[in-house]
Amino acid sequence: MPVPPHRSIRDATPDDAAACAAIYAPYVSDTAVTFETDAPSADELAVRIAAAQRRHAWLVLEDAGRVAGYAYAGPFKDRAAYRWACEVSVYLETGRRRTGAGRALYAALLARLEQRGYRRAFGGMTLPNPGSEGLHRAMGFEPAGVFRRVGWKHGAWHDVAWMARPLGADVDPPAEPR
Repeated sequence: MPVPPHRSIRDATPDDAAACAAIYAPYVSDTAVTFETDAPSADELAVRIAAAQRRHAWLVLEDAGRVAGYAYAGPFKDRAAYRWACEVSVYLETGRRRTGAGRALYAALLARLEQRGYRRAFGGMTLPNPGSEGLHRAMGFEPAGVFRRVGWKHGAWHDVAWMARPLGADVDPPAEPR
């Protein structure tokens, strides 16, 4: 997906942590989109960015030179046999939905993960979330299952739907992710 000239996507650095923390905080405090209950500090997000960059990826979308969204990947599970699978997420600053920013970030992230040898991407979303469901479908994700009443936040139980997308060719045995 082409990125408009005033937007760019690049690898995140620890210097982006404060902007990412500001984007993420309203999702933590005001929604059940994430099950974190305390917004992480910029220092904590700097640690997360560094960890994601070592094995997966963390990308930011800049709009007119300012971070307006981010997408990242991390391990799906810690056990060795899962090492070709990753969990992906995208967050945009308020008011950025349906602007193409989420698609652009995911397209760049999924391409990077495929280049690194990952074979499956999984996205989890608290239900209901038609925007996230639509984004994942548009990016080639398919339903993988629903965990019912798995998270308690803001005085209610929430379901989480999981969607999956293949990355790269299914050749066996798989090469190690790099």
